[in-house]
Amino acid sequence: MVTLEDVQAAQKRIAGVIAKTPLIQYTDAVTKKLTFPKPENFQPIGTFKLRGAYNKIASLSPRERAKGVIAFSSGNHAQGVAYAARALGSRAVIVMPEKAPAIKKAKTLELGAEVITVDGGSEEDWRITAEDLADRHGLTMVPPFNDEAIIAGQGTVGLEIIQELPDVELVLVPIGGGGLISGIAAALKLTRPSIQIVGVEPDCANDAQTSFRTGKIVELPLERTGRTIADGMRATCIGDIPFKHIQTFVDDIVTVSEDEIQKALCVLALDAHLIVEPSGAVPFAAFLYHQKELPAVNRSVTVISGGNVDPNLLNQILSKYKESTGSLLH
Repeated sequence: MVTLEDVQAAQKRIAGVIAKTPLIQYTDAVTKKLTFPKPENFQPIGTFKLRGAYNKIASLSPRERAKGVIAFSSGNHAQGVAYAARALGSRAVIVMPEKAPAIKKAKTLELGAEVITVDGGSEEDWRITAEDLADRHGLTMVPPFNDEAIIAGQGTVGLEIIQELPDVELVLVPIGGGGLISGIAAALKLTRPSIQIVGVEPDCANDAQTSFRTGKIVELPLERTGRTIADGMRATCIGDIPFKHIQTFVDDIVTVSEDEIQKALCVLALDAHLIVEPSGAVPFAAFLYHQKELPAVNRSVTVISGGNVDPNLLNQILSKYKESTGSLLH
């Protein structure tokens, strides 16, 4: 389990590399509820993933870094590993699915990584390919979420939240593989246990919620999770290390619909002036449309995980919802 000291050490390790993202005040025009989006889309690579990737690679021995690192990812983790490896002078090899968003693949290449694509298959197929390459070439694996150094790095988001907003009562966090919420929840609960931590997932990719409710890790079919527009949240199951943290530190997990995700993305773009990817809009969708399922608080934070949205997709979503932002709220 990740300790508060682990997260604090990660914060020192990544200082000067990642952006200390601000909290932005937002008030719902209809309910008058207040929240503070934390825009991790402001990071150099447009996503929180840089925190964990840099902490992991910086923690390796000089010999390990010299040999290089490898990761498997559909996009955001790939960019985090590529950026961190370049900053630390290490070779980076990334295994990506052929269907990964073009913008994320292009940015990973621009950051100097070697990209190997896998045609079709699930995340398990990408992992197996990456592990085989790691064994053959002596590369160190940098997992997307199932790793304590990764979780500690992501937990620095939580430290920043409580440092900027000491009286925060509720934090809404997106869940893909579970690394981000594990780190944030550990950092906050080990600092002030009264803070409520609620995870948010798409309805069709609610593997973490189902696991949380049943007390055991539940895997969903890729045909189901692949239906969500939130491409960063299509993992079929959470990792066993994140699951232990979720069971220990997370208070609840709620889900939002595909329509709510897209509407929340529009509100963020047109009203909060934040360009985010669908995965990044998921917690904000819970704030807008699921207040009855959330703890009644006055000061909440919604973690915006990333902003690497394909311009064509963004245009399609904005065109689909031409109504004013006020009409989108409820």
